[in-house]
Amino acid sequence: MGICGKQSLDFDRPVYILSSSSIVGKKEGDGPLGSCFDMIVEDATVGQDSWEQGESELVKKAAEIAIRKAKLKQEDIRYAFAGDLLGQLIATTFGLKEMNIPLYGIYGACSTAGEALGLGAMAVGAGYADHVLAVASSHFGSAEKQFRFPLEYGNQRPLAATWTVTGCGAFVVSSQGSGAKITGITTGKIVDYGVSDSMNMGACMAPAAADLIYQNLVDFNRKPEDYDRIITGDLGKVGQQILLNLLLKNGYDISKQHMDCGIEIFDAGTQDTHAGGSGCGCSAVTLAGYILPKLKSGEWNRVLFLPTGALLSTVSFNEGETIPGIAHGVVIEHEG
Repeated sequence: MGICGKQSLDFDRPVYILSSSSIVGKKEGDGPLGSCFDMIVEDATVGQDSWEQGESELVKKAAEIAIRKAKLKQEDIRYAFAGDLLGQLIATTFGLKEMNIPLYGIYGACSTAGEALGLGAMAVGAGYADHVLAVASSHFGSAEKQFRFPLEYGNQRPLAATWTVTGCGAFVVSSQGSGAKITGITTGKIVDYGVSDSMNMGACMAPAAADLIYQNLVDFNRKPEDYDRIITGDLGKVGQQILLNLLLKNGYDISKQHMDCGIEIFDAGTQDTHAGGSGCGCSAVTLAGYILPKLKSGEWNRVLFLPTGALLSTVSFNEGETIPGIAHGVVIEHEG
């Protein structure tokens, strides 16, 4: 494992995504990627007594499926790196508490899938683990309840708003495998352009995404065309345009390579999701269900996957603070 530029690492030892799983809610299952997911749950509480408990059940089920698909047992997993959007990571805590796996609970807002994969790859790449679990989840009901308005309030959502994905993606990162190989990571910085509109997550996160992509290209001495896709997590249509404009100012045109999970997961016209999807689960389930199969088949040879997060809480927002952004990048390549 070697230091590469200012913010990146490349891996000398093989680091693979051995398996992945994706569980989503009904709205996500009705979207354009519905056929890609392992499981679609019709009940928003997943058979539990609350949205929060339902999200924990998504975490548990996704982790179990990923481990089973890897042909491993829970005791084979050295560490878990996992997080969600809820206070003190309660979806993760109650979802994984019975699995008896050493846990690093992490918070990167909607960038958590990238952070979990990056930390997991570092552990495996450095030889500290043979198998680790990376998990990220979100839930429309629990997130709206915590960050914005009670759903019963029925507030009108502005066109720049995104729809929090109900879903969980889980990944087994391993020193063994084939098909999808993590060859490098770029760790993001906190970037704050002074945006304070909690209903416009794309504008909050786009500057951090632009900063991460720029640094990744510089650190690895690459051009946008060296990637089949440069994939952000959940900027939506508003954030996408901001991202493209910011990178053009730095001399990079990624319009041909760029893809956003939040745009892909819903049909904005028929599903009334406005700017697109968001939430930790948005990028995680899209990676597991849609992106990794294209890498494993060889349709794509190299992608830069960078979930994006808006670093706000109800406390900071109510105190009038701005909403900084962060992104974490993972370079994933096809290996036959």
